[in-house]
Amino acid sequence: QVQLVESGGGLVQAGGSLRLSCTASESTKSINYTAWYRQAPGKQRDLVAGISHNGRTDYADSVKGRFTIARDNAKNTVNLQMNSLKPEDTAVYFCKLIIITGPDRYDYWGQGTQVTVSS
Repeated sequence: QVQLVESGGGLVQAGGSLRLSCTASESTKSINYTAWYRQAPGKQRDLVAGISHNGRTDYADSVKGRFTIARDNAKNTVNLQMNSLKPEDTAVYFCKLIIITGPDRYDYWGQGTQVTVSS
C-alpha cells in the first residue's frame, strides 16, 4: 500500500506562487502516472496536471503557462510549481498516483492540501 503525502499549500495573494509536493512512501519502477487534481467547494474534482513515469506531461487549459509539474525520482516526489496564481485557483489540491503492473492497476490518493488565493 503506497502512501502519498502532500505539502506546500497555503494562503497567497493573487499573482503569487506556491509549490506543492507529493511524496510517495516507496519508489516504483512500474509504469506509473502522478497527477494533481483540485476540488473547489461545491464543484467536481478536476485534473490540473499530470506526469508519466517517462516524463510526459499533461496540463489543464486553465493552468497552461502558469503551472509546471516535475518529478524528483531520487526523492519519490512530484512537484507542482504554481505561478501567477489567481483567486479561481483556490481549492483543495489532491495528489493521485496510478501504478500499472501487468494487467493490474492501482490508484492511490493523498489527503489533500488547501490552496487559497486572495484577490
